[in-house]
Amino acid sequence: MRVLVLVKATEDSERGLLPSAEMFAAMGRFNEALREAGVLVQADGLHPSSRGKRIAFDGPSRTVVDGPFAPPRALVAGFWLWDVEDMDEAVAWVKRCPNPMPGPSEIEIRPLHELADPEGL
Repeated sequence: MRVLVLVKATEDSERGLLPSAEMFAAMGRFNEALREAGVLVQADGLHPSSRGKRIAFDGPSRTVVDGPFAPPRALVAGFWLWDVEDMDEAVAWVKRCPNPMPGPSEIEIRPLHELADPEGL
């Protein structure tokens, strides 16, 4: 199954503060372990929402909204796309992950719809 693993934003990430060199190194080692296990499909970090845009849809109308967006905990600062056996494996990998932020943080795991899903698309 494929899962999208979302690193939730924090006040620091929304201010554009980058992790320390030690954190980058630890995350590099974690990503290499994911790669070696055949789990990692893709990974990347995102710029703060102040550099983003949202497009609001209402019937045929489209409205562009400039960032920043709030609250930070509802935003995404980075992501992985993993190919895992099941949700238990995804949770086990996240538990091994270094804390991606200097302080408290959250990581969310969301399964992707697959054509073979019993629930369908």
